[in-house]
Amino acid sequence: MAAPRNVSRDEESAAAVLLSNGSKEDDDSPSGKRLKSERFPVSRWELAAFFGVFLIFSTGLFCIYLTMPATEYGKLKIPRSISDLRLLKENIATYANDYPTQFILGYCSTYIFMQTFMIPGTIFMSLLAGALFGVKGLFLVVFNATAGACSCFFLSKLIGRPLVSWLWPDKLRFFQAEIAKRRDKLLNYMLFLRITPTLPNLFINLASPIVDIPFHVFFLATFIGLIPASYITVKAGLALGDLRSVKDLYDFKTLSVLFLIGMVSIFPTLLKKKKIYE
Repeated sequence: MAAPRNVSRDEESAAAVLLSNGSKEDDDSPSGKRLKSERFPVSRWELAAFFGVFLIFSTGLFCIYLTMPATEYGKLKIPRSISDLRLLKENIATYANDYPTQFILGYCSTYIFMQTFMIPGTIFMSLLAGALFGVKGLFLVVFNATAGACSCFFLSKLIGRPLVSWLWPDKLRFFQAEIAKRRDKLLNYMLFLRITPTLPNLFINLASPIVDIPFHVFFLATFIGLIPASYITVKAGLALGDLRSVKDLYDFKTLSVLFLIGMVSIFPTLLKKKKIYE
C-alpha cells in the first residue's frame, strides 16, 4: 500500500511545480507585466508624506487668508480662462490698491502652493500680475515661480522618484542621458531647458532631483531661465483686453525669440566642443 501513497505524493509535487511555473509565466507575460506597470507606484508611507506636506501648506495658506481683510470671497476664484481672468481683475483691482501688502501675501502664497503641488493655472496668475502691477509684476512672477519650483523640487526628492518613473519612463531615461553628457556645463544646459519649451517645466521640476541635478544649479537656472517667458506673460497681461487665448502668448515669433535666447545660453558649450574636435 506504500507505493500508491508515494505516487500520489509525487503527483502532488509535480502539480505544485507546474502551478508555480504557470504563475511565473503569467507574471512574465505581456498582460502580467501590464498589470504590474499599471499599479500605483507610490507606497503608503510616501503617500502619507505627500498628504502631510499638503496639509501643512494648506493650513498655512488658510491662516494667511484668515488674516486678510474681509471681501466678497465668492468673486475670488482661480481663473481657468481669459474671460475668468478679466472678471477676476475687475473684482480684485480695488482690493489690491486698498490692501497691497495683504494682497501680495495672498497672491504669493497661492502661486507657490499651486506651483508646488502642480495645480494648473499659474499662467493665469502670471497674467494677473501683469494686469494689476504692470512690468513691476515681473519680479513678483519670477520670485513665485522660482520659489514654487524649488518647493516642487524638494517634494519630488522626498517621494517623486517612483511617480516620475511610472509616468514618464522614456522621457526620464532621455533626460538622465542628456544630463550625464553635459555635467561639465550643466548650468548652460538647464538654462536652455528653462528658456525654451523643449521640456515642460513640470517635468523639469519633478525629474531634476531624480537625475541628481545639484540644487544650486537648479535654482540659478530656474531664476534666470524663467525671466524671458515671464516677461512675455506679464507684458501680455498689460493688454489683457486684446488677449483672446493663452495660445496667443506663444506664437511662432515668440517661440523663435525664446529659442534664440536659449541658443545663446548653450553657446559656450558648443564652442568648447568645437575646440576639443580641433
